[in-house]
Amino acid sequence: MGTENNRLEISTPLLVEPQNNGSIESDDFEEIPEWKEQITIRGLAVSALLGTLFCIITHKLNLTVGIIPSLNVAAGLLGFFFVKSWTGVLSKLGFSVTPFTKQENTVIQTCVVACYGLAFSGGFGSYLIAMDERTYKLIGTDYPGNRAEDVINPGLAWMIGFLFVVSFLGLFSLVPLRKVMVLDYKLTYPSGTATAMLINSFHTNTGAELAGKQVHCLGKYLGISFFWSCFKWFFSGVGDSCGFDNFPTLGLELYKNTFFFDFSPTYVGCGLICPHIVNCSVLLGAIISWGFLWPFITQHAGDWYPADLGSNDFKGLYGYKVFIAISLILGDGLYNLIKIISLTIKEICNKRTTRSNLPVLTETTDSEGSKLLAEERKKDEVFLKDRIPTWLAASGYVGLAAISTATMPMIFPPLKWYLVLGAYIVAPALAFCNSYGTGLTDWNLSSTYGKLGLFLFASLVGNNGGVIAGLAACGVMMSIVSTAADLMQDFKTGYLTLSSAKSMFVSQLVGTAMGCVIAPLTFWLFWSAFDIGLPDSPYKAPYAVIFREMAILGVQGFSELPKHCLAMCFGFFVAAFLVNFLRDIVPKKIAQFIPIPMAMAVPFYIGAYFAIDMFVGTVILFIWERINRKDAEDYAGAVASGLICGDGIWTIPSAVLSIFRINPPICMTFKPTSG
Repeated sequence: MGTENNRLEISTPLLVEPQNNGSIESDDFEEIPEWKEQITIRGLAVSALLGTLFCIITHKLNLTVGIIPSLNVAAGLLGFFFVKSWTGVLSKLGFSVTPFTKQENTVIQTCVVACYGLAFSGGFGSYLIAMDERTYKLIGTDYPGNRAEDVINPGLAWMIGFLFVVSFLGLFSLVPLRKVMVLDYKLTYPSGTATAMLINSFHTNTGAELAGKQVHCLGKYLGISFFWSCFKWFFSGVGDSCGFDNFPTLGLELYKNTFFFDFSPTYVGCGLICPHIVNCSVLLGAIISWGFLWPFITQHAGDWYPADLGSNDFKGLYGYKVFIAISLILGDGLYNLIKIISLTIKEICNKRTTRSNLPVLTETTDSEGSKLLAEERKKDEVFLKDRIPTWLAASGYVGLAAISTATMPMIFPPLKWYLVLGAYIVAPALAFCNSYGTGLTDWNLSSTYGKLGLFLFASLVGNNGGVIAGLAACGVMMSIVSTAADLMQDFKTGYLTLSSAKSMFVSQLVGTAMGCVIAPLTFWLFWSAFDIGLPDSPYKAPYAVIFREMAILGVQGFSELPKHCLAMCFGFFVAAFLVNFLRDIVPKKIAQFIPIPMAMAVPFYIGAYFAIDMFVGTVILFIWERINRKDAEDYAGAVASGLICGDGIWTIPSAVLSIFRINPPICMTFKPTSG
């Protein structure tokens, strides 16, 4: 699981593979296509289609709650479905078609993930949108450190240019270490391994049959979700208080404190995909904040802060909400950063010691062991066959760094060229730490590295442009360490599916290039159709305010916080550290019931409504597992993906209707009875 933005990324395989660590079920003479044959026109067309869909879904989640479940499994499954359907239709029409291989399936999945990954690491819900005028005004034009000069509004041209100059460096930074990470250290990369097992199973007879049933299940719930979202639209009226999204399911009193079920298929789907502990942590965070803490602070209005302030004034309750959420996020992120760097150093030292003590020759007489050894050698041979020259990786990184160093100050003037160059000098080391940590724990901490860069560069530049410089530096760091970890994850998937390392690298490049165009275009659809970033909008972009406040904090320090806010922030920061420490030292059977501070932090600022939805999803899954665990393991991911994708697809016609100013005909609202 990885947390970003703070993204809670969960990968749950839809298929349960025999315990062979992703080994190949076909015969020993399986023909492996050349790397160029693994990349096909039909595969790239499917990748572009799915990349667009998943970019829209990622934007929707990013701009509403910031919790983004992993869509890797859905990408592999839908890629398999589309190409199988394509080849099936052409075969029936009498055309000769190239067989669909697991290598091509892997390339599609890699390309799609690279594409929609930029919808997250591109900062469309965090550091980029934190620069805009709406966020500046929301924080307050008279707020210390929040200057009108530190405003850059979204624009298609500069966003596409920005992504092109920063998104490819991470791919070149660690390519020479692919053998070390995958073969020498044998890092597990749990999400990459799960995806490989899934793709391997698709291309067996029994796996293909189950995959067909899963696709049917996904399609059914996609349709249900789409038509339900369409039905909801008719009752949502004009404004922010109409429709099922504002249905006081738990009563009007709790509704005032954001406790209600808003009938969102997306959040229920997230609840089905995310582990139970994540969903319960989110609900616990909602209960602590909106059930107890905010009502308690509200009682001290007039003493702790002026009682007549607006609901979005940082000198009042809003300031407590934002800064306490930030303290939890930073406490959790910093703990896990220290932990993973420590684990990385320890494991590297252990590997060196172990390697020096290994016997020179080992013989395997057991027939099963011989077969596994032969499979292992075959995978090693395929992985090392198509080499990516070290000179190409080094020159690619240096050339791209030079271009980026020259162009970044043109896009963000306060970020001087020498600061960009300094970031690119240290970035490969941070990318290695993040990739190694992801391989060990499945936690991608790119957002934490980004926040560290944000604070460092904001404080270095200071009052004269520190906010923009910090936010832009955050983007540089996040892009490099995130794409480097994703590439190593994909190399692991390719290794286990006998896909060429060169085809993996090229598909990452192609997917990234697609994402540099598709991610800004799909974001522009939201930006043009909806009031992004406004507190009363469905698309509040909660992390825009949080990231801008962190940048201001880096410049200004803590002097302007409301009364007792700094003490509370310190308390929650320490609590996040201690809770994580407790999770690591107690036995696993107890640790599984200890909440995750990062997940708890999200509702502190946003509200409790989505926590209710996610908890409904986790209750459904819990009951399903008790009734039929095998069925739940096979189909829960498909149901969740269908719910998320259907609601995501409805965003397109909804945005088009909004652009043409076609409003819903009915406003369904609830008010207390008089007397």
